Amino acid sequence: MKLKMFASTALAALVLGGIAAGGANAQDAALPTLEKDEALHARLPENIRTAGKMISVNNGSFPPYEIVTGTEMTGASADLTHALGQVLGVTIEHETVGGLPALLAGVNSGRYQFAFGPVGDFQSRQEANDFVDWVQEYVVFAVQTGNPKGISSLDTACGNRIAVMAGGSAERVIKAQDEKCQSEGKPAVEVQSYTDQPSSILSVRSKRADAFFSSQAPLTYFVSQANGQLELSGVGQKNGFNDLFQGAVVPKGSPLAEILRDGMQILMDNGTYAAIMKKWGLENNMIKEPGINLGGSLPK
Repeated sequence: MKLKMFASTALAALVLGGIAAGGANAQDAALPTLEKDEALHARLPENIRTAGKMISVNNGSFPPYEIVTGTEMTGASADLTHALGQVLGVTIEHETVGGLPALLAGVNSGRYQFAFGPVGDFQSRQEANDFVDWVQEYVVFAVQTGNPKGISSLDTACGNRIAVMAGGSAERVIKAQDEKCQSEGKPAVEVQSYTDQPSSILSVRSKRADAFFSSQAPLTYFVSQANGQLELSGVGQKNGFNDLFQGAVVPKGSPLAEILRDGMQILMDNGTYAAIMKKWGLENNMIKEPGINLGGSLPK
């Protein structure tokens, strides 16, 4: 599996090293070999059929979907793209770039055929790209075990130190909450913005932050690897967001959108999708059928 890596921080290496070790049992589960769907293969652009491969770009480790270790990528997305490649009759390789802007630029320039993600699907992003959505997501808090600060919703974030990913929608929501707290005469939110998830989660484990506000799927995974130090809070609440869908990204109007959707539908119909999602503890993020551009608007 081809993968270009960018340097990671020492913090990222520390946390992801634990994740890689903890995920070994999940990786060991065998998945069946699937037959090529001839009709779907015939719909692929000629240059892809000739090359016999596609390149899916990612922007680094996003457990449990994408777990980048050395020159290999494992995780639910790696398993799903492997299965999808069997159905399409091509090999799907993986390359890593630094950050979402570089990922989208690489897809739109044609350097990479798509990004399997999952990447957040919002209407503003649909102006330049099409999204093949294959999971639903939620935004929750990872807090210290016992939740000593009682952080269970946005309103309870006032006066607390909240870690977020820099530039993401969660950062936008928590900054808006900070303004709301102050306008109501409550203590401000201390927003701590980090460039990667390992640094964010370590800020909570080391008690430099009171909570990490981020996507439920990776937080569930990080919490499971935290030796009982962390737990989830605010699960099942809107937390400033509408329904959230995530998926693969292709250039706007690309024929690959419908091909990937139909390929994912095959994986859902034959049980492969459910098996892989459950293997990685993602059963709560499953959807019944894939769709194109299901996402709504970003929170204001």
